[in-house]
Amino acid sequence: MKIFCTGTSGYIGGSVAAALVAAGHSVSGLVRSAKSAEQVQSIGIEPIHGTLDDVDCLKAAARAADVIVNAASADHRGAATALIEALEGTGKTYLHTSGSSIVGTRSGGERADLVYNEETPLTPSSGRAARVALNDFILSSKGRGLRPIIICPGLIYGLGRGVERHSMQVPWLIAVAKKHGVAKHYGSGENIWSNVHIDDLARLYLLAIESAPAGAFYFAENGETSMRELCEAISRMLDFGGRTEPMTMEEAAAEWGEGAAHDTMGSNSRVRAIRARRELGWMPTAPSLIDEVERGIYAQEA
Repeated sequence: MKIFCTGTSGYIGGSVAAALVAAGHSVSGLVRSAKSAEQVQSIGIEPIHGTLDDVDCLKAAARAADVIVNAASADHRGAATALIEALEGTGKTYLHTSGSSIVGTRSGGERADLVYNEETPLTPSSGRAARVALNDFILSSKGRGLRPIIICPGLIYGLGRGVERHSMQVPWLIAVAKKHGVAKHYGSGENIWSNVHIDDLARLYLLAIESAPAGAFYFAENGETSMRELCEAISRMLDFGGRTEPMTMEEAAAEWGEGAAHDTMGSNSRVRAIRARRELGWMPTAPSLIDEVERGIYAQEA
């Protein structure tokens, strides 16, 4: 198939695009610079120059493809609208990437016990209300003659297969540990995030393209870990003896910014990928987050 991807120079989009190329598909990707064009060409992707604000470019690329994978932004409503308009009445697939922070609970690093699956009612925080509304808009487009699908991963880890090799959270925590000589988490670090390896996530995209029904929404996870447990693993990996220390909000904001401290590093985001396993036969096989930190790519690159 001909597949058009956004975000191909990024972590998720690049890894998914590389998996699509490896599966024998013809993949084109949106790029903003000559350097990015060279980089994506090196992994077998045809570059299309433009941005998420270039409506005409997006629509032309979408019309020329059989499948569209949007992995550049979970929140850019203009791009999603343009792609849906281009596909209206064609029956083609639009696969959008969201993120499990839509169920996030700001908790200052403390544990929250609510766990979501695809059927759990959701009242998003003010910071994620627009993303949830966009997800609803995308899924409702199945009534306009296309096949919308959303994949919503938790914390992603592992070595990317595209140009961008790493996600954010684990490298952020490793950098802070190296900087201070001790692994640090916001507050007690008892807050929990579900997580998924990038290789397992890429396989889910391929399965969804192959057989997901129109209007399907899938969480993506293969376990969960508290930030304290993750920091303890980082501490062991760096030979700091497993020791960790808490940070205040002010300290966490100084490292990552106030928004990221509240909504990522100090929040809970607990989901279960029930539908992907049941409906698509998705079976994650990659190493766990803790294994990848202590014995995998993060240990190798430390």
